[in-house]
Amino acid sequence: MPTPEPAQWRRKIPNKQERIRVLVADDQPHILEAVELLLAPQGIDVTCVRSPRLLLEAMGQSDYDVLLIDLNYTRDTTSGQEGLDLLARIQEIDTRIPVIVMTAWGNIDLAVESIKRGARDFVQKPWENERLLSLVRVHAELHHALRRARQLELENRLLRAEGMPEFVAGAPSMQPVLELIAQVGPSDANVLITGEHGTGKEIVAKLLHAASPRASRSLVAVNAGGLPEGTFESEIFGHVKGAFTDARTDRIGRFELANGGTLFLDEIANVPLRQQAKLLRVIETGELERVGSSQTRRVDVRILSATNALLDEEAKAGNFREDLLFRINTVEIHLPALRDRREDIPLLAMHFLGRNRTRYRKQVNGFSPAAMQQMMQYPWPGNVRELEHTVERAVLLCRGDQVEPANLAIAAARSSSQSFENMSIDEVEALLIKKVLRRCDGNISQAAESLGLSRAALYRRIEKYGL
Repeated sequence: MPTPEPAQWRRKIPNKQERIRVLVADDQPHILEAVELLLAPQGIDVTCVRSPRLLLEAMGQSDYDVLLIDLNYTRDTTSGQEGLDLLARIQEIDTRIPVIVMTAWGNIDLAVESIKRGARDFVQKPWENERLLSLVRVHAELHHALRRARQLELENRLLRAEGMPEFVAGAPSMQPVLELIAQVGPSDANVLITGEHGTGKEIVAKLLHAASPRASRSLVAVNAGGLPEGTFESEIFGHVKGAFTDARTDRIGRFELANGGTLFLDEIANVPLRQQAKLLRVIETGELERVGSSQTRRVDVRILSATNALLDEEAKAGNFREDLLFRINTVEIHLPALRDRREDIPLLAMHFLGRNRTRYRKQVNGFSPAAMQQMMQYPWPGNVRELEHTVERAVLLCRGDQVEPANLAIAAARSSSQSFENMSIDEVEALLIKKVLRRCDGNISQAAESLGLSRAALYRRIEKYGL
């Protein structure tokens, strides 16, 4: 069966004329109505809100090309401080989005101050319709052009990067992931990468690092959830000689190793609460002390985190600090399960086949129609990682030039009547863990409780068995 070659990066070709999306904030309904009456007939999508809080909420839910904001929102207030504070908050979220401020007629000083603080332009009320329409179009078109240029540069940089893992993503459900990587990769924003085990969270972290200005510096990865509580501080913050019994020399922690670069904290949901507080302090202040030392050291680190847990629910349950969640979750990138991106299965399968064909010097050219059908129908509870291991095993076992269903051995894995007689203890344990994880919908806390294990112990077994 002919199968398509994998694409490392699928580019979304923009429409020749992208629709302009404008978010307007003003406490006066007649102002909002006037803006909408001016812009909407020109084919511009307009969203109106009446407070800074609602504007920030809208920014978190959708993307906009231009923000049009008032500087006063409370009755009889003319200082403009509310608008300046809002402008500062917008700059914290996204420095690239153009902001046009609206000021009362004659209040030039306030308009100039807003420009100094990051606004791109201003209009005075009552405005001239042609001027406002022209400003919106000019800034939106520039925003579109810069966004396309950034995405093209990101894609080219990723394609040129030596040693980078290939990122196969052709399914429509992966398009938002690609767009987010393109948007936030070049920034210093902390990113939380979520998704089930085996969906490729570490690869996304590598791509984000490669797209950032820190790409020439280190990407330091640590399985934060797999560190025993007794050694957590030493591994993360380092220690000095004599800090404890086995501390025979000074040790640099992961934060210092990543100084100037990126720190990837995998399985962050499994960090004990007591250690979460210390982690939060370093992320907030950029300052740390090695274990056994009173000397404060400063670090400049971008934080990328990953988890398969629902951190919002963990925070509500008291298992994860809410303030730490806010710090690591400036942007969230959620990776869909492989069952939700089945269009990528042939691409991924051929990618892994090509890699292992070279590695094991096998003359395997593809998959038989029956084998491909079986892979398309299988639920892949272990996601891309399980597919990778399955294809590697199939290449090793294949005796012809095509992988057959018997080489995949996934039909037997689905059978509930699988015999334990010829299985090793490790194989039985791996199968049991896989079934419990599936029953608990990937919830590590529930699965660990069902198996009578700690979360850290379960994570170690998941990593051991490649689940």
